[in-house]
Amino acid sequence: MTGGVATKRDPPHSGRVKRQSLIIDCDPGVDDAVGLLLAFASAELDLKAVTTVGGNVSVAKTTRNARIIRQIAGREDVPVFSGAARPLTRDPVGAGEFHGAEGLGDLDGFEPDVPAAEGSAVEAIVRIVMDAPERSVAIAVMGPMTNLALALRAEPELAARLGAVVAMGGARSEGGNITASAEFNIWADPDAAAQVLASGCEVVVFGLDATHQVRATEDRIAVLEAIGGRASGTGAALLRFSQRIERDIVGWDAAPLHDPCTVAWLLKPDLFRLAPCRIEVETVSDLTRGHTAVEFRVDAESARHQWAVEASAQGVFDLITERLGRPA
Repeated sequence: MTGGVATKRDPPHSGRVKRQSLIIDCDPGVDDAVGLLLAFASAELDLKAVTTVGGNVSVAKTTRNARIIRQIAGREDVPVFSGAARPLTRDPVGAGEFHGAEGLGDLDGFEPDVPAAEGSAVEAIVRIVMDAPERSVAIAVMGPMTNLALALRAEPELAARLGAVVAMGGARSEGGNITASAEFNIWADPDAAAQVLASGCEVVVFGLDATHQVRATEDRIAVLEAIGGRASGTGAALLRFSQRIERDIVGWDAAPLHDPCTVAWLLKPDLFRLAPCRIEVETVSDLTRGHTAVEFRVDAESARHQWAVEASAQGVFDLITERLGRPA
């Protein structure tokens, strides 16, 4: 499979790999937490910040949860900034039934040692991107796009300076997971998603069409459990929770792994196949709120959006297992 450009590499004789500057915007959330563990364990990623948003659970809990995962990973060098508590124009929603009341499944919601950073997520996104070379900072959006939409409003030049926006959200052929046609992250704040997709940013979108191909099977969880380390054990526990919930609520034996696909693509784009497209989001109709209209009849050279159509499930889990199995 082929994807987009991930990290840029120096000539072979240099012996160095250029690291991709990255902001992770998330609402942990079980699968967000696995994505964070993968990113924290990957030296190719120069993590500038983790920003949080209300989504799967409240922003107070997502901010604490991001700090919990940061502490488990031993990456207190990465600042965590708290962000938007509610969507741009709508009432807050949640998905605690799929993530647990505290957002991290069966894990204890303890208070981490290092607090959140001073300042807001929106301020951090604008500052980091505007202070860096043009197009050098990517952002992986694992939750509602509220923070990024607010940042684009706050700084009109942000879209021209931001690198790739790599987002988990939306659905096409698979149908929705919150309504018949809408995926949760987009449905939670469709106005923000519509704004980001219309901003001119280059956006790579991993919707349910691709993430439903990446399943946490019994064998894959068992391999991660067998490693025995703190990060791998945490990842396995999170996947075990998702497996149980999917069986109880949906009836599937293997839960799909959504949000980590964004980080996996940045690390190994060949694990996915993308198609150039134009994506628009329904913001008016209550019946189809958050529906992602994906139009493939576009000029591939000028298209600003790409839609993930195929994923190597085993490749994604091999990457997670290898990275989470490394010593902290």
